[in-house]
Amino acid sequence: QLHLVESGGGLVQPGGSLRLSCAASGFALDGYPISWFRQAPGKGREGVSYISEDGSVTDYRDSVKGRFTISRDNVKSTVYLEMDSLKPEDTGVYYCAAKTLAGGWDRVADYRYWGQGTQVTVSS
Repeated sequence: QLHLVESGGGLVQPGGSLRLSCAASGFALDGYPISWFRQAPGKGREGVSYISEDGSVTDYRDSVKGRFTISRDNVKSTVYLEMDSLKPEDTGVYYCAAKTLAGGWDRVADYRYWGQGTQVTVSS
């Protein structure tokens, strides 16, 4: 069983930065593509960013392109999400997840393993 744990969330002012981490244990992380999702209060879970098993392919939702950067260190079994120029609409609980089914990277149903989430609040 792959176990994922997110960290790095917090309260930040608009325009600020945060770096989220997703640490894996149980199975080798390099066997899985990993994505970050977020969920705002009263809304559904949405895909934020994706990275392939070896890190050679990444993708982002349009609203975060140019501001967020996903990366991974398979030796450390950790995936990162660097978030810059944060906006209030980036507020939500951020989850990392391991993709286990083929399909679009932002399909929630294609992910079997999920972390517990970390809260990100962007507010002045």
